Amino acid sequence: MNMKINWDALGITASVACAIHCALLPLFLTSLPLFGVEIIDNFSFEIFMIIVAMAIGSYSFYHGFKKHHHSIVPFLLFLAGIGLLFAKQVWHEYQVWFLIPAVILIVVAHFTNYRSCRVHNHAHSDDCDH
Repeated sequence: MNMKINWDALGITASVACAIHCALLPLFLTSLPLFGVEIIDNFSFEIFMIIVAMAIGSYSFYHGFKKHHHSIVPFLLFLAGIGLLFAKQVWHEYQVWFLIPAVILIVVAHFTNYRSCRVHNHAHSDDCDH
């Protein structure tokens, strides 16, 4: 059984999970510090999540570029989104202003990469699932 991973779908999922973590988790879990759990505003955890998203996305965009569509546009959109995520860590007081466009850019980049793979490789599109 040959199991293929759709890296764009995984990237979109990671981006949405990051957005949920950053936007909704503080609303529901504001009492965690009382119990010694510091996942909210934990700099190391945030950087780790950005690096995971960057690793997944980089592989996905490299694969799409190399084997399918040869367009750098999805990767540039992705890099802009990742850049905004890092900016969110530097200018923490403006995190929502960086987070929303970052997630949008990353999701659009993955969607564009996925669609471009399908359009430019319709003859054997099952290979787009990487």
